[in-house]
Amino acid sequence: MKKIIKLMLLFYFVINFTNFSIGNENFFNKGLELFKDKKYKDARFMFERSIVFNPKDTNSYLYLAKIYNIEEDQEKEEKNLEATLLIEPDNEEAILMSMKIALEKSNYSKVKNLSNTFTKVCKKMCDENKDILETLKNIEPKNNES
Repeated sequence: MKKIIKLMLLFYFVINFTNFSIGNENFFNKGLELFKDKKYKDARFMFERSIVFNPKDTNSYLYLAKIYNIEEDQEKEEKNLEATLLIEPDNEEAILMSMKIALEKSNYSKVKNLSNTFTKVCKKMCDENKDILETLKNIEPKNNES
């Protein structure tokens, strides 16, 4: 009888652990589908659920930042980018998005710092850093003349 109870408990924990692991991945994948279909409110809900199951899911934070960018909620966008970079400091896309926000806010020193970091970690999006630095060069002389 004790063996049957132990087997049932083991079976119960294995099934629950499997559901937990699969559930998190399903939330992110469903959110990604909804994001691609431009159903941002539903996608946001799925990414938030994904984070509940896995608080270190950088992709969910990144996509939340993209949604808040589309919704023009810069404060929430920044918070999600900061969370992404806290967990994964070399995330190119998050660094690039942070640089664009800093550029909009005229925080040129932050843009330069992020650009230095971006240069060290860049693998795919290196050209975009050059574009931002070029924009920064065009803006800075105007500030010095004032």
